[in-house]
Amino acid sequence: MPRNTRKPEEFQRIARERIIILFSQAKAMFRNDPKLSDRYVHLARKIAMKYKVRIPMQLKRKFCKECHKYLVPGSNLRIRSHKGRTIYYCLSCKGFMRFPNRQKKR
Repeated sequence: MPRNTRKPEEFQRIARERIIILFSQAKAMFRNDPKLSDRYVHLARKIAMKYKVRIPMQLKRKFCKECHKYLVPGSNLRIRSHKGRTIYYCLSCKGFMRFPNRQKKR
């Protein structure tokens, strides 16, 4: 099988489930052991890359795009709103991510 082909749908479904479980474990373990939470994020990213699965949008915002650490507002994340954007500022690596504030259409 060539390297760049899509994986079977069953494998992708299992990979999505594992990614969601790993992020929930990262959330549960952050207070006790932040390094373990970072490891769970690392494993979730590796699974997503291996099985060519997108990480869900709500989970993408829970880790830093620069240093790949699990982010929790108030402890290692600063959230600000500026010019119609939400800015996530990682206090670990000083990296930032900008997300547009979407307006509801009438």
